[in-house]
Amino acid sequence: MIKVLIADDIQILRQGLEAVFSLDSEIKVVGQASNGKEAFEICIKHSPDVVLMDMRMPDYDGEYGTRQIKAHFPSIKVLVLTTFDDSETVRKAVACGADGYILKEMENEKIISAVKTVHSGINVFGASVFSSIKQTMNAPSPSAASFELTERDKELMTLICDGCDNKEIAARLFLAEGTVRNNISRLLEKLGLKDRTQLAVFAVKNNLV
Repeated sequence: MIKVLIADDIQILRQGLEAVFSLDSEIKVVGQASNGKEAFEICIKHSPDVVLMDMRMPDYDGEYGTRQIKAHFPSIKVLVLTTFDDSETVRKAVACGADGYILKEMENEKIISAVKTVHSGINVFGASVFSSIKQTMNAPSPSAASFELTERDKELMTLICDGCDNKEIAARLFLAEGTVRNNISRLLEKLGLKDRTQLAVFAVKNNLV
């Protein structure tokens, strides 16, 4: 069972998300918070697995809440769920340790999928935020010209940048989910990258998607 905390200043949205999650037997909402401070305090009491965090909230925003949660409970995954995908908001989320960043306009099924994917240890960033990530993540990265990338490597990077999880990638490429997992691990090792987020940034910076 995945324990989820919903942090958003709009009560009806919190209630709506809780209703959505109640339809999935693998997810249980253990609390609701109206700002980042409340989210952190609820984490102390209920130890959720995943926090759905809005970035713009009164008094204590999502940046504050994410920093506090990741500093004290690094194993708790923070998935930003917000309306904004501007570069400054994305930069703040990434800088304070968010494990994922998706928009409220996503379908309910994709939000549920994102929660499960983040809980499994895979970073999730919606396709529309990658242009912002490209501007804000300036860490040195290898050049694509330095590696012999196969067409399959490029297909994997494209689908990851589209926000697909391993199950969705497997379905699109007609592969076993385990094969997709192994191929991504091999690609990360080839490029000397740590995770899917770095892989997506690499792909964007090198104009591979």
